[in-house]
Amino acid sequence: MKILTVVGARPQFIKAAAVSRVLRRKNSEILVHTGQHYDENMSDIFFEELQIPRPDYNLGVGSASHGRQTGEMLTKIEELLLKEKPDTLLVYGDTNSTLAGALSAAKLHIPVAHVEAGLRSFNRDMPEEINRVLTDHVSQQLFCPTSTAVENLKKEGISVNVHNVGDVMCDALMFYRGIAAQRFKGIGNLEYLWENPNEINGDYYLATIHRAENTDGSTTLEQILEAFEGLDAPVIFPVHPRTRPIIKSLLERHGYRNIHFVSPVGYLHMINLTSKAKKIVTDSGGLQKEAYLLKIPCVTVREQTEWIETLRGGWNVLAKPFADDITEKVITLRADEVQRADYYGDGHAADKICDIIMNEFDKSGCN
Repeated sequence: MKILTVVGARPQFIKAAAVSRVLRRKNSEILVHTGQHYDENMSDIFFEELQIPRPDYNLGVGSASHGRQTGEMLTKIEELLLKEKPDTLLVYGDTNSTLAGALSAAKLHIPVAHVEAGLRSFNRDMPEEINRVLTDHVSQQLFCPTSTAVENLKKEGISVNVHNVGDVMCDALMFYRGIAAQRFKGIGNLEYLWENPNEINGDYYLATIHRAENTDGSTTLEQILEAFEGLDAPVIFPVHPRTRPIIKSLLERHGYRNIHFVSPVGYLHMINLTSKAKKIVTDSGGLQKEAYLLKIPCVTVREQTEWIETLRGGWNVLAKPFADDITEKVITLRADEVQRADYYGDGHAADKICDIIMNEFDKSGCN
């Protein structure tokens, strides 16, 4: 069986790696990187350390407006599909690459398999929400990470070929957690962007803030950093390249001493930092879930989350982007171990996904 997988960002490579390890035992996979997100951390070491297959094609689309970026991807992916003639197209998550891959295949009558189907934030102002909904509605096989995702699809009239397989990020985290623990002692080496604050000798918070609603205006980001500055332990803050200029400007005005602004770290390093943190403060979908899996309490600076299971038992709470609210949520957050459950599967989502894809292919008589 020949499968063409489309990814567009580093987190999608990590998800795809979990599935590719299983998929490639019996099938041929063509891995396509759209180039949607350029990431300096995706060096040779990234692929070697994480045992991730290198892409067979890099479309080099790069940053642009949503329309232009998605349109260019559609054209280039369609050309590849006509050339490679895969039996199935596989996509992950909710990026523009996900939607472009799914639409290209659907128009050519190539079955689409969507991993992380059924997630909903119910906020149509988020581009990711539009991508999720449209991708689900053109997919033939929908692989849900949770029972909540299955219910979301049912409410939209999608109930055929919907499978609750668990979360492939759970697979990846279980696979890499031991490797990360062996590789890093303490917090590991951090590359400071500007001034090096006082040394971190004990507890720390880990923060990531990158969404446009939190970073495009200096006022909102200023509120978030004010909260970080007033916390009772240092804050390690890997800074997205897009937000560096505005953070540097705020740093020059306020002289933050409690915040350790560092360059983005690799996936193994991030697992290590997350597992040792006192608490997490983030607006990232992936990190709030990884914090839950690693049993680290999390404050999410967003109005909604698609990972609603993490909110149960107080393992994750939502905060408004105001200093007082973030500070209060961080200080008062108390997770309840009794209410914690394995909502995201048993670490074998990839095996289930591959078995279902192959079984459906065999039943269709295409082998």
